[in-house]
Amino acid sequence: MSGHSKWKNIQRTKGAQDAKRAKVFTKIAREMIVAVREGGGGDPDNNSRLAAAVAKAKAANMPNDSIKRTIERAAGAGSGDNYERVTYEGYGPCGVAVIVEAMTDNRNRTAAEIRHHFDKYGGKMGTSGCVSWSFDRKGVVVIDDEDEELDEEKVLEDAIDAGASDVDPGEGIFEVYTAPDDFASVSRALESAGYKFLSAQIEMVPHNFVGLTNPDDIRNMERLLELMEDSDDVQNVWHNVE
Repeated sequence: MSGHSKWKNIQRTKGAQDAKRAKVFTKIAREMIVAVREGGGGDPDNNSRLAAAVAKAKAANMPNDSIKRTIERAAGAGSGDNYERVTYEGYGPCGVAVIVEAMTDNRNRTAAEIRHHFDKYGGKMGTSGCVSWSFDRKGVVVIDDEDEELDEEKVLEDAIDAGASDVDPGEGIFEVYTAPDDFASVSRALESAGYKFLSAQIEMVPHNFVGLTNPDDIRNMERLLELMEDSDDVQNVWHNVE
């Protein structure tokens, strides 16, 4: 289940499986297009939103040529795309907190679809702010250490020097946390230092996690997340299931 930044969850969030790669690239491209238009141009050095989207694209192994073409397309006039960011909040089974980040060219269609997904599997779409108070917005870079060859002290030193606020070592990974405004510069510094990312994006990290024990609740939560993440309009789904 996607949610906070543990790698087993990120795999589903960013669609690391080959079968989902094309859809993932399409969603990231849409994110870059909106970032160019909202953030003031196609230069990542002067557009923090675009820099964050490019970092996410690189972590997902999106080809550099595709990244360049997408930015050029967004910066050009008359491309015909008219997406906007929309965030929905609600509750899954047993009151699980869920935040859905979407980009859409039709608010009514997307809202109806998200509400239907909530209703179908024992959840309920709520009002703005109903669950987001229990999450913090943070930049999260997940560094690949599958071979466990990285030196923990060196990673910590490099991350803090780059401006990170915290580093959490895990099994085969290091999770580097940043303030949202520092995410782009930290990810660039770590990339320049030679680290390989499994994921790099700004996330909604829950304050606390809840556990589901009933098999029906677990199954319904998994199906709810699958529906959300398969939606063409949905960019990210965050929740507080442990």
